[in-house]
Amino acid sequence: MKFLHTMLRVGNLQRSIDFYTNVLGMQLLRQSENPEYKYSLAFLGFEGGNPGQAEIELTYNWGVESYEMGTAYGHIALGVPDAYAACEKIKASGGNVTREAGPVKGGTTVIAFVTDPDGYKIELIQRAEGAAGAGLR
Repeated sequence: MKFLHTMLRVGNLQRSIDFYTNVLGMQLLRQSENPEYKYSLAFLGFEGGNPGQAEIELTYNWGVESYEMGTAYGHIALGVPDAYAACEKIKASGGNVTREAGPVKGGTTVIAFVTDPDGYKIELIQRAEGAAGAGLR
């Protein structure tokens, strides 16, 4: 397995991008808007990001300016060669799949979510066999 990214919800996307780039020295690697579901994403990292290193995903949900600290944390992401098979393996091992494998809202990437014993979210992102970060074989 390999860490892909950690997602944080932010109240002001540009302010957060400025902090991670100007204060921490990260690079803005890519950014996207999803008007249908009213959110924006920015991925930041060091030395080109994935697949070499994990990234930070900043998510701005339009119109939400602040979060309680307990809700600011999003999830850890892991690459898997087959999200459907990974979910079956996790369930067979007694794990809790909270979102079955399928395309992400507004996109085509196949994802799933599981929770650890403390309730923290872990996203499984389907990546081609042999792609960096593919795990849970």
